[in-house]
Amino acid sequence: MTERGALHVLTGTRIRERRLALSRRQAEVARAVGISPAYLNLIEHNRRPVTPELLGKLAAELQVPPDELSEGREEARIAALREAAAHPSSQGVTPELDQAAEFLARFPGWSALLLAQSRRAVAMERQLIDLSDRMTHDPYLLAALHEVLSAVTSLRSTASILVEEDEIAPEWRARFHANLAEDSQRLSVTAQELVRYVDSFEAEGTPLTPQEEVEAWLDGGAGDPDSAPELASDAARALASRIAREMLADRIELPDARLAAVLNATRARDPLLLAGDMGLPLDLVMRRLAMLRPAGYEGAGLVICDGSGALTLRRAAPGFPLPRPGDACPLWPLYLALAMPQTAIARHVLTPEGRLFRSLSFATRSQPLGLDGPVLLRGHMLLLPAEGPAPADALLVGPACRICPRNECPARREPSILAPMPARQPRTPARSRG
Repeated sequence: MTERGALHVLTGTRIRERRLALSRRQAEVARAVGISPAYLNLIEHNRRPVTPELLGKLAAELQVPPDELSEGREEARIAALREAAAHPSSQGVTPELDQAAEFLARFPGWSALLLAQSRRAVAMERQLIDLSDRMTHDPYLLAALHEVLSAVTSLRSTASILVEEDEIAPEWRARFHANLAEDSQRLSVTAQELVRYVDSFEAEGTPLTPQEEVEAWLDGGAGDPDSAPELASDAARALASRIAREMLADRIELPDARLAAVLNATRARDPLLLAGDMGLPLDLVMRRLAMLRPAGYEGAGLVICDGSGALTLRRAAPGFPLPRPGDACPLWPLYLALAMPQTAIARHVLTPEGRLFRSLSFATRSQPLGLDGPVLLRGHMLLLPAEGPAPADALLVGPACRICPRNECPARREPSILAPMPARQPRTPARSRG
C-alpha cells in the first residue's frame, strides 16, 4: 500500500468518528451547525464536500480544532517529519525518509514528541535570530543604550570631581549635587524603559523599523493611501503612502479584471509570456501578480531592490525567510539580474529549511533626469512555492549570512550565529633542525 493510501483518511469519516465518540446524534449536530441531518449524513459518508466555514462550525460543535477533522492531517505530519529531517541541524544524520509514514503509524506518540521538539527548536532559533537582529539593528535599543552610557559617564565624571577636589566653592558644590540628582534620575528612567522594552522581546513579530511596519501593513491587505496614517511612525506612513501610490498606478495600468481575464483565457503561468500577451512591462506584471495573488500565484512573494542592492519593497512568500531591512543573501538571483538588465532569470532556490521556490528575477534601467542624469537600476524577484524534489541546479540561498546555518557557503561574509564554527586544525610543530 502506498504511503498516501495507508494514511489517507477523509474528512467525513473523521467527523463521523468524532461524533460517535461523543455519543452525539446526527440530527442534533446537524441542527446545531445549521444543516439538515440528511446533508450531514452525506458528508459523513464522504459524498459531499465540506466548506471551510462549515468545517469550522462542526469542529466547534464537536469540541476539536478544525485541523483534527481536516483531510490530509497525516500527510501534513509526514511533511513536518521530513522538514525536521531536512533542517541544517540534522547534518550528518540520515533518517529513513521512505519509512516516515510507517513510523507515524506505528509510533504516533513518539512522532508527536519529535514534531513538538522540532517545532520548539525552530521557535527558539527564531527567537535567537530576533534577539540578535534587535541588538544589531534596533534604533531605539541603540539610542537607549547610548543614553545609559551617557548618564553613567556624566555621573562618574561629577563624582570624581567631588571626591578629588578638596576645596570647592559652595555654589559649585550645590551645582554638582544638582547634576548628580538630575543624571541619576535620567539613568533610572532610561533603565526602567530599557528593561520594559527588552521584556517585550518575547513578543514575536513586533515591527522594529518603518519598513517592517509597512510590510505588516501590506500583509494585512492594505493598499489604500488613506490607511497609511494608521501606522505608528511618520517614516512608515510616508513610505506606505509612496508604495500605495505606486500600487494604485500599477492597478490603473493593469486592472484586476484585465489580469484575471488573461489568466482565465490561457493556461500559461509564465509571467514573461503573460507580459508579452498583454504588451506590458514584465516588472509591472510581476508586481501585480505578487500584490493580487490570483489563482496559480497563491503565496507569491516579491522583493524589489535599487542599484545598490538595498531592498526597497518586501512582501514575504510564506516559508521564505527574509532578513531584517538592510541585509540580504548575496546568492539571490535578484542580484544576478542587476548585472544583466532587461533579461529575465528563472531559477529554483532552496532555503536552509528545505523549502523549494521558483524565482523570476528581472532588472530595469531608467534615466528619469534625461541624458545628463544618472542611470538608475531597479531589480524585482518574484517567488512562488514549488513542490517536488529540488532540481540539481537549485540555488542554496538563505536570509543573510549572520543567520544562515550553511557554513560552507562560498559567499559567506561573516560567521553565522546558528551554525557551529568549523573546528580548528591543531598546528603541527615544525621539526627542529639538528
